[in-house]
Amino acid sequence: MRWLRTLRPPGDLRLFTLAVLLALVGVAMIHSAGQVEVPSLAVNAWRRQLLWLALALVAFLTLSRVPLRWLDWASVWLYGAAIALLVFVLLFGTGPNTRSWLDLGPVGLQPAELAKLATILLLARMLSSDRGEIERLSQLARPVLIVVVPFILVALQPDLGSALVFGAILIAALYWAGVPMAILFMLVSPGVSLLLGFSPLVWGIWFLAIAVFLYLHRPFAAEGILVLVANVAAGALTLPFWRGLAPYQQNRLLVFLHPEMDPRGAGWHLIQSKVAIGSGGWLGQGYARGPQKRLAFLPEQHTDFVFSVIGEELGFVGVGVLLVLLGILLHRILGVARSTEDSFASITVFCLFAVWFTHVVINVGMTVGLMPITGLPLPFLSYGGSFLLMLFVGLAIVTRVSAMSNS
Repeated sequence: MRWLRTLRPPGDLRLFTLAVLLALVGVAMIHSAGQVEVPSLAVNAWRRQLLWLALALVAFLTLSRVPLRWLDWASVWLYGAAIALLVFVLLFGTGPNTRSWLDLGPVGLQPAELAKLATILLLARMLSSDRGEIERLSQLARPVLIVVVPFILVALQPDLGSALVFGAILIAALYWAGVPMAILFMLVSPGVSLLLGFSPLVWGIWFLAIAVFLYLHRPFAAEGILVLVANVAAGALTLPFWRGLAPYQQNRLLVFLHPEMDPRGAGWHLIQSKVAIGSGGWLGQGYARGPQKRLAFLPEQHTDFVFSVIGEELGFVGVGVLLVLLGILLHRILGVARSTEDSFASITVFCLFAVWFTHVVINVGMTVGLMPITGLPLPFLSYGGSFLLMLFVGLAIVTRVSAMSNS
């Protein structure tokens, strides 16, 4: 039937099928997360997620047929709209501990998700239109500014986890655009100094390593001095930065190092997540039968900690299968980025890959105690309408690039 063929997405059909499969598994696990014996926000969340999935599929089928040059042209306008929404949400937003959401009645919208995509598109437009190789740190001023604006606005909500994703977008875009690793190292070095400033000894060793690198690399004198000054300033700002964090953010970082310091408070999330995953064993407790989940010992079990529910109920085997499926999805997206000769398309797809990879690594890492709790959802599996919608919008771009590469 001809009308069915019109619904077939262009490009890599297996990529689309895999994403839909993961999203349906996510709906099933969110349904399971709502099967509790005490009042919980997770109850009936699966119904809302299913509606968002239907909307996401409509958006996917529509945008997967949009020419890439339209996205190139619209990138500036999308970025401007995203920044306006981020400012608006700072003034009128809602949410637990943060101002991250716009309340639209029955649903909520998280502008940071749109800002991630808009930033990717504008970065890809700028870097693909540049002529010649980047040889100086000063040539990165414009792409850095594009990322710094949404980074600051999201950090002020405060949503440090989402803000850090913008850093991943910047590094991914510059790397894929061919920026030399030496310049990337100089760019990110102040961020490392900010993290190491808690220990004068460790920071001193790091600063010495930077000085040796600059001596061997021999950049322009002004840029070398700027890098040294920026690292000194970042190290000096470590403690003021720490004091500027919201109390819940400080507690998340402290319990990452010592979960037992507050087992009934800030450390509760991590301890219960580990207990849930560990109790799953090889084959799990069975779908909807996880005791940690049913008694609501596991916080945010349908959003940030849905991976813990999967581990408890499907066990090591179930977790392994889902991680393999996510790995295959990411690998195919990376293949699309490599296969296209259009620089705008290639940078865009690689940045989408980097964002989703960052979400997977941080979400899984925080649930097992390998990373601090940052509140980043697991792609296609965690509850979140805005996030799911933007995932399928990004997937539509990937499949459009895939169709263009195969034509």
